[in-house]
Amino acid sequence: MRIATAAYPLDPLPDWAAYKSKLTDWVSGAAGQGAELLVFPEYGALELSMLAGPEAAGDLEGCLRATSDLMVDVDDLHSGLAAQFGVHILAASAPVYDEALGPRPVNRARFFAPGGGRGVQDKQIMTRFERAPWDVAPGGKLQVFDTALGKVAILICYDSEFPLLARAVSDAELLLVPSCTEALAGYSRVRISAMARALEAQCVSVMSSIVGDAPWSPAVDVNVGMGGIFGPPDHGFPETGIIAEGVLNQPGWTIGEVDLTRVAQVRADGGVLNRAHWADQDGRDAAPHVVALR
Repeated sequence: MRIATAAYPLDPLPDWAAYKSKLTDWVSGAAGQGAELLVFPEYGALELSMLAGPEAAGDLEGCLRATSDLMVDVDDLHSGLAAQFGVHILAASAPVYDEALGPRPVNRARFFAPGGGRGVQDKQIMTRFERAPWDVAPGGKLQVFDTALGKVAILICYDSEFPLLARAVSDAELLLVPSCTEALAGYSRVRISAMARALEAQCVSVMSSIVGDAPWSPAVDVNVGMGGIFGPPDHGFPETGIIAEGVLNQPGWTIGEVDLTRVAQVRADGGVLNRAHWADQDGRDAAPHVVALR
């Protein structure tokens, strides 16, 4: 299959029509290049807060509510585009108020299939900024989506840095990692984590990023990143593990070709068997003896 992963710039949108036009152009552009799966980044939906005006977009609390209030229409638009262009879309994640989970918003990615199917994945572990001062809350449990493309899981940005979360969804053949990072160090952490998760689970990981400045938003004002598609450096995959990679901070799609039969092959008979040998750690991860050596 062909996968498109975004380096996505945020725009101070003047109205809904501008957002619809922008999203349609991005989806049609990827579909026109033969992509079957489109991956947008973490918190990319925050550009929608400008539809409530600069005051709301420029307020940490106001931007949460302004974005969340539009999600029903945003999701309907994504679902329609997925059907129109015959693609699967991981929408840019958004703060969403979900009364079933508590009074504070969660960071939620929404996944759309061309046949009308919809799924959601909430971020599990909050960064320091999300905890305070923003007060975004951890959300619902991890999911594995059984799709026409294969089994797909989503670890939003910081979640990808925790291998036990990835292990919980290691049945997935595709691991999507939408990200939002303000510095090269943050981008590097998530990129390294996405590559490590591909190695451990012997799967394909797909990282998307916000890029560029958005000075009207105190939450996502500076952004560094690029798109990347990674696999295990094993039989049938590049020796570097890099299937496709964009250019740092350059907006646009990164496109890569992926054959998921190779995931099954390396899991069954790779040069190494990281996923199968995971259980060999059991009992070996207890507190080690401290040995004085001078």
